[in-house]
Amino acid sequence: MAIVANLIINAAAGFALTKSFPGKRWMILLLLACMMIPFHATIIPAYLITAQLGLLNTHLGLALPAFSHIICIFLFKASFDAIPPSLIQAAKIDGVPEWQILLKIMLPLAKPAVATNIILSFIWSWNDFLWPLIIVRDVEMQTLPLGLSTFLAYFEDTTGSLYAFCVMVLAPGLLVFFLAQKQFIEGLTSGARKG
Repeated sequence: MAIVANLIINAAAGFALTKSFPGKRWMILLLLACMMIPFHATIIPAYLITAQLGLLNTHLGLALPAFSHIICIFLFKASFDAIPPSLIQAAKIDGVPEWQILLKIMLPLAKPAVATNIILSFIWSWNDFLWPLIIVRDVEMQTLPLGLSTFLAYFEDTTGSLYAFCVMVLAPGLLVFFLAQKQFIEGLTSGARKG
């Protein structure tokens, strides 16, 4: 859920930042300023909002903070800026709506950015510890990093089991990265070349 929402929101926001509009510079500065605020500083308001929405101990409440990452917005913006503007203008002349331009033209040309966004959002969601620790109450809803900490609290001398649990926590993130390593590296360097 977090990966799909991340892809949709970040791609739309990155596409919007490629347009010219009044206050664009201030919007970019605001996003950059928000990147400087750590999640730990906003965790109490995030918890209170989640509690008021009735999303404590739910999958949606668990995934909600991971729906967008500002780094990925700028990743899409850099990738979309590298696409020639004449291509977008030709689509507008043909009468293609903005959402179809994003979906049918921009995203297929920005496959490395899409792959990078998917990898980063998966790894950040998979390895998240603090937010699930605060939001989850039931043992059945615990994520694997939470389960690992619980395992360490109950069992002291289980070196083999501990290593097996650590591999189980690390394996999916490593697998996703190795499967899309080429696109990930291209996505990180896509804003460095233009044209």
